Amino acid sequence: MDFQNKRVLVYGAGKSGIGAAELLIRLGARPVIYDEKKDVPAQDILGKLKDASRAEAVTGDLPEDPAGRFDLAVLSPGVPCDCENVNRLREAGVPIIGEVELGYLAGRGRVLAITGTNGKTTTTSLLGEIMKAVSPDVFVVGNIGNAYTGAAADTTPGSTVVAEISSFQLETIRQFRPAVSAILNITEDHLNRHHTMEEYIRVKERITLNQDRSDTCVLNYEDPVLRRFGENGCPARVFWFSSKRELEDGIFLDGSLIRMRRDGIDEILLDVGDLFLIGEHNYENVMAAAAAAWSAGVPLDVIRDVCVHFRPVAHRIEYVDEKNGVIWYNDSKGTNPDAAIKGILAMKRPTFLIAGGYDKGSDYREWIRSFGDRVRMLVLEGATRFDIRDAALECGFPEEKIVILENMNEAMDYCRDHAVSGDAVLLSPACASWGEFPNYEVRGEVFKNYVREKI
Repeated sequence: MDFQNKRVLVYGAGKSGIGAAELLIRLGARPVIYDEKKDVPAQDILGKLKDASRAEAVTGDLPEDPAGRFDLAVLSPGVPCDCENVNRLREAGVPIIGEVELGYLAGRGRVLAITGTNGKTTTTSLLGEIMKAVSPDVFVVGNIGNAYTGAAADTTPGSTVVAEISSFQLETIRQFRPAVSAILNITEDHLNRHHTMEEYIRVKERITLNQDRSDTCVLNYEDPVLRRFGENGCPARVFWFSSKRELEDGIFLDGSLIRMRRDGIDEILLDVGDLFLIGEHNYENVMAAAAAAWSAGVPLDVIRDVCVHFRPVAHRIEYVDEKNGVIWYNDSKGTNPDAAIKGILAMKRPTFLIAGGYDKGSDYREWIRSFGDRVRMLVLEGATRFDIRDAALECGFPEEKIVILENMNEAMDYCRDHAVSGDAVLLSPACASWGEFPNYEVRGEVFKNYVREKI
């Protein structure tokens, strides 16, 4: 696409929006950065750019006559595709893409893309490390925290882009085509944005929108939604992984061994006892990353070596410290019930579980039923604390094991004062952080700093 002198509306002035505007300037376009908030000075937005001479900033109301003013609109992931302003742009005939699509159009090289409800960041990080072991020209981008648009201009035909892609980003792709895609799992999440599970599933499957049989899609055989998709709807060649059964063609967990059967190979990849990652969900992440890397041409011995040396990513069942015989774990990235199930199932001690946060409309009952005898105390805070309490009582969780507090600081104080040697404290909220914290990373850092400084 030729962006030279095109007037492009960049909807959103956050990290993704600024990254998109910077890239558009490098491509010769004239971006107009738009922020709905009226009290944000336009000059403050322009001040985020390295060179604002080709850019404008508009706040408050969307400019009139968008069809006459803009050749293209680029949405930041946080902007709902069905909001009033986006509908206005659509009705005016302004082409709409997202930040990931812009990065793809401007970038070069092959793309390996990961999506799924849970496990994306671990899998993307591991896949990125595997690819870096065979090439210096690798960019790890997307929902993982590095905007695709920030890397696109530096890619070459020999580059490999490893991208974590969220459902919000998949809503606005058009030509985005990974050589290898992966959908790790699909469970209930973001229904406040997508409204129905059917729509959420449809959006996740869009990662294969432009793939064909020359491309590969890595899918979880144990996810019923993905099994149906792989057997009946996936346009790419499917590479299955399974943590529950032996596969004739794919990668699977056989006791403690991960085995690979693909393209004439039948070989043990590794023993999970050699991994720093713990828990069945992480073994699935390893299998998905290995399958994607193998599909991208990486030898098994390289995959094996990187996997056994890979450390867990921050905020995902992350060991923080042991204080007074109590082990503290940071699972702040457990932002929905399914992710939080993985956190609690990894616990081997009586656990003080800190949970609660922003309300995404989730159903907490399956998560609560997974507690078994692991949860010594359920310590609830945030906007969802009463909803989780009600769901816990409905599931028969003992009321005397539930504590309702106002905020994270009170929750951490409670755990510090009541956990005893042999216990664990796990921050695994089953909710987003918004409202109390800007993101799950800040929430996790607050938790870690508390453990290090106040215990």
